[in-house]
Amino acid sequence: MDRQVLGEHLNVSSVLTWGPCYYYQKRFFRGRQDDPLSKPGCLLHYDLEVSGFPSSHCGHLVLLDLKDQDYPGTQRIEDWPTWDLPILRWGKSQGATVGFPHSGWGLALQSSVLPNYEIPGFDGVGANEYIVDVTYPDAVDFISAGDTPYPWELNIWYHTLNIGFRTRIAGETDFPCIDDGRVGQGRTYAKLSNPKLAYDDWMKAIRNGKSYVSDGRSHLLDFKVNGIEAGSHQSEVDLANPGMVQVEVNAAALLDPVPEEKIRQQPFDKKPYWSIERARIGDSRNVPVEVVLNGRVEALREITADGSVRELKFSVPIQQSSWVALRILPSSHTNPVFVIVRGKPIRASQRSAEWCLAAVDQCWSQKFPRISAAELPEAIKAYEHAREVFRELAKECSSE
Repeated sequence: MDRQVLGEHLNVSSVLTWGPCYYYQKRFFRGRQDDPLSKPGCLLHYDLEVSGFPSSHCGHLVLLDLKDQDYPGTQRIEDWPTWDLPILRWGKSQGATVGFPHSGWGLALQSSVLPNYEIPGFDGVGANEYIVDVTYPDAVDFISAGDTPYPWELNIWYHTLNIGFRTRIAGETDFPCIDDGRVGQGRTYAKLSNPKLAYDDWMKAIRNGKSYVSDGRSHLLDFKVNGIEAGSHQSEVDLANPGMVQVEVNAAALLDPVPEEKIRQQPFDKKPYWSIERARIGDSRNVPVEVVLNGRVEALREITADGSVRELKFSVPIQQSSWVALRILPSSHTNPVFVIVRGKPIRASQRSAEWCLAAVDQCWSQKFPRISAAELPEAIKAYEHAREVFRELAKECSSE
């Protein structure tokens, strides 16, 4: 594994202990940053993926920077919770950074339009129970992107951002389970203030959204709105009144001059899911850098994907409290900056709130049969809590 990481020049990577052989693998977990396999500028860290556990049907979980990998009161994997929220809360109680890997599984859509209003099956192991967990403050830090079809990952995220939640995205490669081609196919690029690489600083950047995800072939650097950089000042820009904001980014991409038809002709739900080749405009070497406002493209600029870094500036109208992000889809995507108008929370889409409400019901229909009888009362309360949150948000939101 260390040779794979070094070969891709990854600065930070996680080896995830998971269900099969869990009690053997966890012997290598140390709960510290100075793993002996790490090298200067290349950190290898042992963490936990809750996969192959009783809760896996609700969505796999990644728990980063745990201090203790044993859930309280458990002697074997079968003793662990049968749904996600208790595990997320336990992880957060240790100061861990927690979220969902391979987010798209179970959230399949027919359309690649973003956002769209299809209700997925919620019948897989991706960010399914995220739709419940997000309604609890500080329960989930991120959902992943880069490892499953991009509309399936981004649609649920866009809907929750539209009604005021602030979950971040992080890049992921589930090597070798989803794809054994190489590690680092989905990456997180984080901006750190300390020149000495430290795992805690990396985790902080992910939690704060001072990062973007990428397949490694496009980059969205130094993303700012009105001079506020994503991940700083709580990623917030305050406006006294509706008006224009200035969006800045240093963008770069790299495409071969000749199109790779095998990738371009693949449907979005076939590998590679994220690839700069899919962003190519016609037979040119250009790709679109898009400003996303509340999930929809507000502005666009083409750049030549020759590896050069280009400084781009956009003027974007803001009518109400909104989130703003940048993307070269499906190759890279920033975390958002939140523009707050007159101190009001983001309530950009009533349809998004209604989508989330319907999604809770669909998720429940798939998950409750496998939640244990002992835990079912608490799960019922949590799902009803989520419904009530989305009902209230729907009342507060703008109607399209």
